[in-house]
Order: sequence, then C-alpha cells, then structure tokens
Amino acid sequence: MSKVTNQEKWLSLPEAAEHLGVHSATLRRWTDRGEIPHMRTPGGHRRLALSDLERFADENRQGRATTAVELTWAQQAMIQTRSEISQPEGKPWLTAVAVNNRGQHRQLGQRLMGLTLQYVATQNNHQLLLEEARTVGEAYGWLAQTDHLSLTDTLSATLFFRDMLVETALSTSPTAGVQSEDNLRLMRRINEMMNAVHLAIAKTYEQGG
Repeated sequence: MSKVTNQEKWLSLPEAAEHLGVHSATLRRWTDRGEIPHMRTPGGHRRLALSDLERFADENRQGRATTAVELTWAQQAMIQTRSEISQPEGKPWLTAVAVNNRGQHRQLGQRLMGLTLQYVATQNNHQLLLEEARTVGEAYGWLAQTDHLSLTDTLSATLFFRDMLVETALSTSPTAGVQSEDNLRLMRRINEMMNAVHLAIAKTYEQGG
C-alpha cells in the first residue's frame, strides 16, 4: 500500500474510479490484486494516490489513437441505437424497464459504447477493457433483475445492442473505404466485447437465483 504524504492527493474509491473512467467494482478488484497501490483509513475506506492512478493510466493507455473510421462507426451506431429505441414495437424488454431505472440503463449503455470504441481501437491491454465490460454486464444484470426482467428479455436487450453495432459496421465500412481485414477485425472486437457482457449477465442471474 502507498504511504501518506503531505504533497500527495488522495481520492476515495468512487472518485478514483471516476478519474479512471471505470466502474468502482472494477477498481476494487484491481486494488485487491495489487495492480494499483492503496491505503485504508482508520474506518476501513480505501484511498488511492492520484500519482498512482496517473501512472497506471499511462501504463495501460490504448495502443493507438482512435481513427476517423472508428469514430464515424461509433457515432452512427449511437444514432441508430437511439432511433431504434424510440420505437418500442417488438421490444418487450424496453417497456418492462422501470421508469426510475431508465437513467441507469442509459448510463450503462453509454459506458458500454465507450468501452467498445476503446476496444476496437486498441492493440494492447485487451483484458483490462474486457474486465470492465464484464463489470458493466454484471451491473446491468443486477439492475435488470430489480426490474424483474427475465434472462431472455435481458439478453434480448443486449443482443439488440450488438445487432446495432454490427449492422452499423457493415453499412459504414464500404462508404468509409475500410479494407476487408479491418472490417473483420472490427467485427471480431465487437463480438469479443459483447460475449464478455452476455456471460457476465448470465452469471448474475445464476447468482441471483
């Protein structure tokens, strides 16, 4: 664990998670494994040094910059998803979501979209992004259970999201001049990310009984 110094800035676990742009549960696992040093207050709360967070972020920064093609794909995917969600016909899982939980569902969807964009753009540190995707999947699974959604409806919602990502990739690639090998890589990354999410959701339903 890190030692306290007068010059160091210390953050709580939620503050540190927000600083890194990850879920608190993911950051908690990283600190438990010793990947990021931390200290505990007399009350048992974790505190993380800003310098340790910056060093971890630098070491795990994505391998290359996001390209214009990837940004175009992400933007079109988000537009298409919002357009489809505005039409609830044929989407029973959409109307089943409790009104007071829709904001949380939206935040998780936005987080997953951002993670997917990072994942298709990076060449290194795949496991960190996949682990965060699993955390998002777990959070979504537990939230869906509070709405009394069946596993079928919950997976239908995430399969809908996957379909939007894939269909946008297929329609974007020809117009953007993407090579076939790049398109294959994009599709493979989308599937890897969403597979992690689906398995995490299924796990929460098994645990929730």
